[in-house]
Amino acid sequence: MWIADNWKEYEVIDCSKGEKLERWGKYLLVRPDPQVIWDTPRTNNGWKQRNAHYHRSKKGGGEWEFFDLPKQWDLHYKNLTFHLKPFNFKHTGLFPEQAVNWDWFSEKIKHANRPVKVLNLFAYTGGATVAAAAAGASVTHVDASKGMVTWAKENAVSSGLSNAPIRWIVDDCVKFAERELRRNNHYDAIIMDPPSYGRGPKGEIWKIEDAVFPLVKLCARLLSDQPLFFLINSYTTGLQPAVLAYMLGTELRKFYGTIDAQEIGLLVSSTGLTLPCGASGRWEA
Repeated sequence: MWIADNWKEYEVIDCSKGEKLERWGKYLLVRPDPQVIWDTPRTNNGWKQRNAHYHRSKKGGGEWEFFDLPKQWDLHYKNLTFHLKPFNFKHTGLFPEQAVNWDWFSEKIKHANRPVKVLNLFAYTGGATVAAAAAGASVTHVDASKGMVTWAKENAVSSGLSNAPIRWIVDDCVKFAERELRRNNHYDAIIMDPPSYGRGPKGEIWKIEDAVFPLVKLCARLLSDQPLFFLINSYTTGLQPAVLAYMLGTELRKFYGTIDAQEIGLLVSSTGLTLPCGASGRWEA
């Protein structure tokens, strides 16, 4: 398992009964987590001193209960600064476990000794985008949500990357990739973080089980003659690490490189155990 253990301002303090207690800077949040199926005693005082609590509804979705939490605050990771705010379905605008991938590909970019063009699909609020740009890459950031792209731009500015070579694209990721192929545009690295289910800006339906392999196949054709890496993330139960590895192995076999896929996780500070948080598949030259 790849563990994001370099955080200073974020930690999973405890987890029990379908929920996790987290520290986001100086604020404590309680949020649901479907992986937490164990029922252990909640002895940490943070469970009662939380600043906000997301309650899941039996009918689907849920809502936040706020005690003492600002509408927005900042969280830092190394030289990056992210704006956070509670919104939608339990999210804050950042997936801290992805820091283990940011560290991995940042080193790849820094030591490439050449210009690196990165395509980031389903790029959300830009965690991977700003990490890649900070490492020296030029990045094309694509997401179907205009609001998410605006948020990502704010994260780039707060991270000192307002003048970095980042292209901001609001578009359906599949359609954008298809157009890039027709335009004969190629990339040295591709990052994708596809949702389990979603809709494009014009109502296009995305189901990961049906759509992810055709997209991997398409994106393999967008790689340059000397690609650096290909990263795919999954939060979908059916897409286990071995499945991600098999897809990459099938479509990137013409390139010389190595493939690895593992669960990604976060340490739980009160127990020393690791909370699984999805999976990642990596191809690297």
